[in-house]
Amino acid sequence: MTFSFQSITPDTTVVRIGKALDFRNAAEFKSACQDQIQSGTRNFVLDFSGTGILDSTGLGAIFSLYRQLTPLGGQVVFAAVSRPVQVVVQLTRTYKVFRQYPTVEAAHEQLQGRAASGSRAGAA
Repeated sequence: MTFSFQSITPDTTVVRIGKALDFRNAAEFKSACQDQIQSGTRNFVLDFSGTGILDSTGLGAIFSLYRQLTPLGGQVVFAAVSRPVQVVVQLTRTYKVFRQYPTVEAAHEQLQGRAASGSRAGAA
């Protein structure tokens, strides 16, 4: 496996993509994300800091994850997007769907703020 998962809260997981998310490992990525969703993860921070390859199959796996999480109120965000991945994001206009953050920590802070505001809205 080229990617790893780290739970940072009960409902948020950081996925370190590794060198590539492409036709070779996209199915494995989808299966591993499915396991995380079944364990209660609703927010995914995709860490692209070391990623050199993101192809259409990998991008399709990310959109599949997005489609599963959206009805559950979850999010998929990008963090530390490398230059090669940024080119793909720009060409495919994926930035219109997935928010990007300079670091995993910045993404986590945003997700925490969203959860806190959601809690306050629910309490009102």
